[in-house]
Amino acid sequence: MFSRILIANRGEIALRILRACKTLGVETVCVYSEADKNAVYLRFADETICIGPAASAQSYLDIPRIISASEVADVEAIHPGYGFLAENAHFAEVCRDCRIGWIGPDPEVIAKMGDKVTAKEIAKKAGVPLIPGSDGLVESEQEALKIAHEIGFPVIIKATAGGGGRGMRVAHNDVSFVNAFNQARAEAGVAFKNSGVYIERFIEESRHVEIQIVADSHGNVVHLGERDCSIQRRHQKLLEEAPSPALSPELREKMGQAAVSLAKETGYVNAGTVEFLLDNEGNFYFIEMNTRIQVEHPVTEEITGVDLVALQLKIAAGEKLPFTQEQVTLRGHSIECRINAEDPAEGFKPRPGTVERLFVPGGRNVRWDSHIYAGYKIPATYDSMVGKLIVWGEDRAQAIERMKLALEELWIEGIPTTVSLHRRILEHARFARGRFSTSFIEDHFG
Repeated sequence: MFSRILIANRGEIALRILRACKTLGVETVCVYSEADKNAVYLRFADETICIGPAASAQSYLDIPRIISASEVADVEAIHPGYGFLAENAHFAEVCRDCRIGWIGPDPEVIAKMGDKVTAKEIAKKAGVPLIPGSDGLVESEQEALKIAHEIGFPVIIKATAGGGGRGMRVAHNDVSFVNAFNQARAEAGVAFKNSGVYIERFIEESRHVEIQIVADSHGNVVHLGERDCSIQRRHQKLLEEAPSPALSPELREKMGQAAVSLAKETGYVNAGTVEFLLDNEGNFYFIEMNTRIQVEHPVTEEITGVDLVALQLKIAAGEKLPFTQEQVTLRGHSIECRINAEDPAEGFKPRPGTVERLFVPGGRNVRWDSHIYAGYKIPATYDSMVGKLIVWGEDRAQAIERMKLALEELWIEGIPTTVSLHRRILEHARFARGRFSTSFIEDHFG
């Protein structure tokens, strides 16, 4: 096991990694920007290093500064968390060149799976089901329109380097398709410096279901069941649960084995997530692979009893997986609500500010993963998520009731949050019955 690592991230994930390190006896070095100088988790690190001003480009996205901090602090490895540089193949490669361990997959794997077209080709080779679509990138309107007619409307245009819903448009006819195609290319070019797009059939009334995999450097790959991430707004997840209310044991096994096959095909090592769309008839299709720990990883931890971040560290240190697929058991049900500093009444506009008062829920099987405290000033520079509320129940009905109570107890004063929206979601009859799709929020909450 490593004796000392650097955490190249901030907020709740930095605290989450720090806690896992403490359980393993690993020293931690936290880097931070000037905007995060009062972050509470810095008190718990063995060493802290300021790497620049608030702007991400000059701090959390500045590779030379992070590498310099790593060398000054004499760490053995870097954990990138999620977001920022977590899926940056160049950063992983620089770490390797500098003989600094990387707690994640190899840079070559990150690069391959980060390009959606290449990832689809690998998935096809691994025998993973794909949504009907273009064979590769589409360059011209004429070619794109021809493919759209062959696939059949509605279709979705996606950026090959995309993520977070950017560079993504849906079209239902010829006129809307031309506009959507050009908008997707333009947005992708600005967001990712890569305007390449591809086309797929748009699966209406679909669910977003992802499989958590873990793989060691000894050839062992295991899946830890699924998470249902269908409750989302504009491709941004709001609530996740595990297991999915839509999966039978047989379908879970099929999707799990497809994810394992893909991981083996890529030579994947460490924790990763394979994302699928699931239609109303039980057909599933590969979307993408996330080569990092996910925001929603706690729900998997709750139903499996596996500390995923600690496992990431162990795998990166060369250890074998401590369990086989047959030894993985899913117990009960878990739900996570992402609490954002946003105002649902004003189009989910981010609202940074000072947390004046804070009371967090507790009790049996209630978990609050957050870095905020009373008096904490939420910076306008970063993501608006302020915490994750996670509950576990013996079954889905109990988990829903437990989450309702936890949301009632959660008291964040001084800033607007999405807590009220989560309460409404939990109270909705279709959610209670497990009958929803990725359009749930738009269909029922505008």
